[in-house]
Amino acid sequence: MLWTAAAVATLGFLVALECAARGYGLPGPLTNQAREVIFAPDSGPLLYAGLALSTVVLTWRQRLVAAGAAIGLDVVFWLVRWAVGAEMNFGNGALWVVLGIAVVAVLRRTGAERLLLLKGTGLGLLLVAGHKTGDTWLLITSKTRPSVLDPYVALADQALGDPSWLAGRLLAATEPIGPFVLHVVYGQLPLAAALVGLYQLRRVGVERRFPSHHLVRTFLVIGLLGPAFYMIFPVVGPVYAYGADGGQWAAGHLWPDTLPSIGVPHPMPFDEITPRNCMPSLHTAWATTLFVHTRKGSRAMRYAGTFWLVATLSATLGFGYHYGVDLLAGVVFALTVEAAMRSLTRGRNRSGTLLIAYGTTVFAALLTSYRLLPAELAARPWLSGPLLVLVTASVVYAYVRTTALWEATTAPAPHPEPQAPEPRPELV
Repeated sequence: MLWTAAAVATLGFLVALECAARGYGLPGPLTNQAREVIFAPDSGPLLYAGLALSTVVLTWRQRLVAAGAAIGLDVVFWLVRWAVGAEMNFGNGALWVVLGIAVVAVLRRTGAERLLLLKGTGLGLLLVAGHKTGDTWLLITSKTRPSVLDPYVALADQALGDPSWLAGRLLAATEPIGPFVLHVVYGQLPLAAALVGLYQLRRVGVERRFPSHHLVRTFLVIGLLGPAFYMIFPVVGPVYAYGADGGQWAAGHLWPDTLPSIGVPHPMPFDEITPRNCMPSLHTAWATTLFVHTRKGSRAMRYAGTFWLVATLSATLGFGYHYGVDLLAGVVFALTVEAAMRSLTRGRNRSGTLLIAYGTTVFAALLTSYRLLPAELAARPWLSGPLLVLVTASVVYAYVRTTALWEATTAPAPHPEPQAPEPRPELV
């Protein structure tokens, strides 16, 4: 019943977003995903990542068959598109195989085995749907929020020393290699999450059950909840508000060479195209959860998680997509959601409730200070800058300490070492 309720709630949310997008004359997430059954997909790697997640419930032989079928179907689609001169891309085969797993589950399986296959299918489809949902959210923010709050955030960012302007100049000095690498890292974050998720779910096909908690759950929840704050705190980022990418709507073409001079901050009008997707930085939130979930993996997995976090933070600032204060809010948001998801698997507990409440309070305080106290933050950077970093670090510390206690209480008791039998006294 719980899985049914979650499925119904998710479907209802997707239908609501579809209707909202249709109200602006554009297709929504359901239409965009359905069209990829036949037409060229937007992201082939994302569809194959969804297929990989779906196949965690299969045996290795079944996975090889599924991969071969997906590749074979993509070859057929590619040849047909090439023959008729249509747009070229790949990924349809992966989507067909994911849907095929669901058909087999409904028609050929029963009981727990059917539920397991449907869970795998839902996991793969949700990864793709999450991406489509994000695109629709961004469209809604650009249409419904004609003004942005970049002057407030840019002023508050002076407390941290305007890191986006500094990172932008540093990245420009590494052209063309630096920007190319960071573009790849920034754009393929869902693929990286799928790979880490596969690592965590690698035993599902053998154990025939999902672990109580894994990365994909948190990743999807962040994508579901995060864009709601874009509606509350619409921000487009320095490359648009103060850079050439903002065109005639920009306050000036200053980024990253010249710091803006901001007097009294006020909402500034902006176009109806650019997404208001800065506060908080969801790329930072996703990269943070990726980092957290790789801490228990192999050495290569830990190194990869660290690299992805550092590269994502560098890209968000270096490309001018975010301000420094966006990143702090993203870290707090990520750890709060991660704490909530982990706490759900443990049942009701006081430490989890306190951690979630503390993270929520800090997150709300950060956003409130950016909106109501940006001038005060900028006027005393020697005090406000370390204070912003300190409260963020306090959430990190609280998360690490609380989860360490959870793991200590759930760790299996060590088996006692076998004792050698005492020697019998010899009979005289």
